[in-house]
Amino acid sequence: MAVTAPEARAADAGAGACPVCGTPVYEGYAYCEKCGHTLGSPTCASCGAAAVDAEGYCERCGLRQPTGRDHAEIVLEGGAAAVTDRGLRRSRNEDAVALLAAGRSTVAVVCDGVGSSPRADEASAVAVEAASAALIRGLAHEEAFELAGRAVTKLATSVDDAPACTYVAAVVRDGRISLAWAGDTRAYWLPAEPPAGPPSGLPDELPTVPSTELPSGPPEGTPAEPPGGALLTTDDAIETGEITAWLGADADDVRPHVRVFEPQGPGLLLVCSDGLWRYLDGRPLPAPGDPQELARELLRHALDSGGQDNITIALIPLGELP
Repeated sequence: MAVTAPEARAADAGAGACPVCGTPVYEGYAYCEKCGHTLGSPTCASCGAAAVDAEGYCERCGLRQPTGRDHAEIVLEGGAAAVTDRGLRRSRNEDAVALLAAGRSTVAVVCDGVGSSPRADEASAVAVEAASAALIRGLAHEEAFELAGRAVTKLATSVDDAPACTYVAAVVRDGRISLAWAGDTRAYWLPAEPPAGPPSGLPDELPTVPSTELPSGPPEGTPAEPPGGALLTTDDAIETGEITAWLGADADDVRPHVRVFEPQGPGLLLVCSDGLWRYLDGRPLPAPGDPQELARELLRHALDSGGQDNITIALIPLGELP
């Protein structure tokens, strides 16, 4: 193996070498005197240099180091499952998901960090943690949403440095589903039995997403039966796609949409970020199946379709699926 001149001088002097520029460094040095690199940094997973900076990038090869959020899966004993993935185009995963069960309740929360805001990954993480903890304790959607909003607001140093995220939460209990959301994260209902008379050219077992979205729904507490294979939430967004509601210190007085309904048969509740639904919108929805396998199938579909954004999927079964 070839040895560079600086590394040779360092070896002759009984010293080490800076992993970035190769300048000799000695025991007790905190920084390289030539390039300023912090010595003793973590090792890069790609090139092996001890050159990973505080932001998680290797100063030698430029690779962003993988984290536990790049890909994670959750499977609950009752069959509910979730997966979150960085996707193919983003340097980090700014989505976050929680999937919890206690007693007869199952809770799913998905938040998507707003990419134009600073530290968007932190915003989604604290929002998911605060909301899921509140909902699994039995607090109302509005209370959980407020706690999540406070947690995100605390991250800001000013309105010009305000992390932000979108929000969708679901609570399934005794066959009833309640939802709360703000932004463009979504929830869908996938019935075990597809509606009769699917559009021409589609397989019989695949219900379709309707061409128009559902209205925000009846007042909270009023059960409503959604159409089979339907989008259950509405996007807070303008026609060009920019969102109009989010959690963060720079958000206006945002209140969550709330919807409650009781499906009349078995199926799956799908909660997801736009990294998935942008590849589903206007297309056939999948037939219900094993939640973990379906979550992986949907992830593969998003990745095969381009994977341009972070992808998060949570699936909760209701009733006995075929």
